Amino acid sequence: MINLDRLMSIRIFGFIGNWSPFLIAFIIVASVVYFLITMKWYKDIPGGRKLTKLEFWMSITVILLFYITFGSPIDILSHILFTFHMVQMALGLLLIPPLLYFAIPDYLWAYMVKLPVLRFFHKIGQKPLLALILFCGAFSLYHIPTVMDTLKLNQSLHFMSLAILFLLATIAFWPVLNKVDPQEKHMNYLFKTLYVFGIGGLLLPACGLIIFSETPMYKTYTESAAWLKSMELCVPVGVLDTLKDQNMISGPEYFSHMTPLSDQRTGGIIMKILQEVFFGFIIAYLFANWWKQESRDPDEITRESLERANERKKLEELYR
Repeated sequence: MINLDRLMSIRIFGFIGNWSPFLIAFIIVASVVYFLITMKWYKDIPGGRKLTKLEFWMSITVILLFYITFGSPIDILSHILFTFHMVQMALGLLLIPPLLYFAIPDYLWAYMVKLPVLRFFHKIGQKPLLALILFCGAFSLYHIPTVMDTLKLNQSLHFMSLAILFLLATIAFWPVLNKVDPQEKHMNYLFKTLYVFGIGGLLLPACGLIIFSETPMYKTYTESAAWLKSMELCVPVGVLDTLKDQNMISGPEYFSHMTPLSDQRTGGIIMKILQEVFFGFIIAYLFANWWKQESRDPDEITRESLERANERKKLEELYR
């Protein structure tokens, strides 16, 4: 089992290792720019408006979750124990990307996907099968032992791989959660629900292999030399060298009584549990929207559809 007393000893890695101050600075700058755009400069964007209360609090939630996932002690723990790696994967790829669609206002999404840099990714999001295969394929490829061990030993490759996974995860949820594409380009609610189940189904082989493997798969969680090298991704080299010279740490066993295999299996199980919980909320949201749509007056539906069509037409003319 995880030794909570020893987990608390991660403070030996110092403030930078535990709290990622450089990420804090980046998040603060990015947040200031985002709120200036959505609270003050929105008038310069066609269709712009102030954030609603829901969008504001969802934005705050996304910002906090992003830091907790990639900047708090969860990040350093994800390099120590595979269990926390999978917690990070679940939060960073299956919770934060869907929440972005509730945080960022629709007019800003409409503006962003028209930008040359993002137009290509928007086209991928409009092809549900392609978006599904790319994300689930990238997730499975990342968790091939030789691939993951290689990425975790190189800071640039590791950062790029996480950025790509996050981008593909965001694209993967576009077909079911975006409010920008015309209604005729949306799947119906049944197919959206099946699509969400499809993401879970295609993630199952990778998680199944992790859970039911008879041996530990990842050197960066089992071999001291590889583990210490991977820790350089989040701990200043000077701090790590001092700890090694004093023989204070040699591997993840210092922080847990679990065997590497138990740690690996626990991580896979937690990933699947969190995935089911997160996807359960998405399916409930889709069902609520379907029920609301079916319960409305047909004349009102027609009128609102025409209004949305006219608004989209105006936006398309402005962005041309």
